[in-house]
Amino acid sequence: MWAQLDTNVLGYLAAALTTLSFVPQAVLTLRTRQVEGISLGMYSLFTLGVALWLAYGWRLGEWPIVVANAVTLLLAGTILLTKLVVLWRSR
Repeated sequence: MWAQLDTNVLGYLAAALTTLSFVPQAVLTLRTRQVEGISLGMYSLFTLGVALWLAYGWRLGEWPIVVANAVTLLLAGTILLTKLVVLWRSR
């Protein structure tokens, strides 16, 4: 089965699954504003890493990488920004 999948289809499928995995966390974070269990360091590094993957995909012209990381950057950035706003307001 896997041998029959086109490489781009495989890339888009992998990208869709890993990107969509952030949707429930982003929705929950925006709805509840509960960010105590979210590591600021981890999400900062992760978001920066995703931005670099986006740049990498863009430079290569690899759209599965670009699309997945653009959406993931939006979702992870939303979670990170919510964490920062909640921290800022609590001080």
